[in-house]
Amino acid sequence: MERGNSTFEQCYRCYPVSFIDKAHLEKGDKVIMPPSALDRLASLHVEYPMLFELTNASAERVSHCGVLEFVADEGLIYLPYWMMENMLLQEGDIVQVKNASLTKGTYVKLQPHTKDFLDISNPKAILETTLRSYSCLTVGDTIMVPYNNKKYYINIVETKPSPAVSIIETDCEVDFAPPLDYKEPEKPAPSLRSNKMPPEVEEEPPRKIPKFSPFSGSARRLDGKPLMQPAALPISRMLKPHNSNVANETVASKTASSTSSQQSGKLVFGLNGNQPPKEATKVAMKNSQDAPKEEKPKFQAFTGKKYSLKG
Repeated sequence: MERGNSTFEQCYRCYPVSFIDKAHLEKGDKVIMPPSALDRLASLHVEYPMLFELTNASAERVSHCGVLEFVADEGLIYLPYWMMENMLLQEGDIVQVKNASLTKGTYVKLQPHTKDFLDISNPKAILETTLRSYSCLTVGDTIMVPYNNKKYYINIVETKPSPAVSIIETDCEVDFAPPLDYKEPEKPAPSLRSNKMPPEVEEEPPRKIPKFSPFSGSARRLDGKPLMQPAALPISRMLKPHNSNVANETVASKTASSTSSQQSGKLVFGLNGNQPPKEATKVAMKNSQDAPKEEKPKFQAFTGKKYSLKG
């Protein structure tokens, strides 16, 4: 059936492309039409590449496709089997074919049937390679993407700028909707214990903090050796020279009277000339022993006596 001079519209009986040994066409949306269709289209002013609108009037399903060859028998058209399933067509059913002019698509939203399609390492690259065999996309269609000996079915959810667009030589943004079998993770049900007051936590007893005691450490030597002498020992050592000076003063006072021959006011390095050295030593030791013992005064800083070298 033909209408007008620039419109091609014809009805054909449809069969899958596997009937003419062209199973590779299952990867796209190209159909095989009879030669008479080419003759009619050549006489019309149609746009290239040629696109067609397919209609199943009994099921009220509409889709779009491209054409690959015009070698089918007269009155027949061969379609990819996924397209026949999409349009609810059986072998030998009547399908209406009409030429169409579609705008180039800018946006496509896809929805996989199963979430395992998203498990592919690079699903967008696989989809881009597959869509090179397609001429157009229609909202409501379900296309098939074969990959790794498995068939993945994907719904066309949305297309822009129109419900049916051409994807030949165009840059199209692709978006994915959640797969049909996707389920949101269930939220954990609130436990009965959450409604009650939280259990009391046993408080640990406070730790006893030791009080600060200043200057409670022991004495240490800088060289690391153990401290052998008590701290008061250096003070007794400091008192010994003081006692020896007292004894020396007594000896010097007695010997000074016997040295009348020596001149006063001079310091003589030596023993008394009137006595031999041994006897002078005995006298000094006897005088030191006969001297009354005085109690050792307590140490006081800066309280020593002053002595003159002149005696």
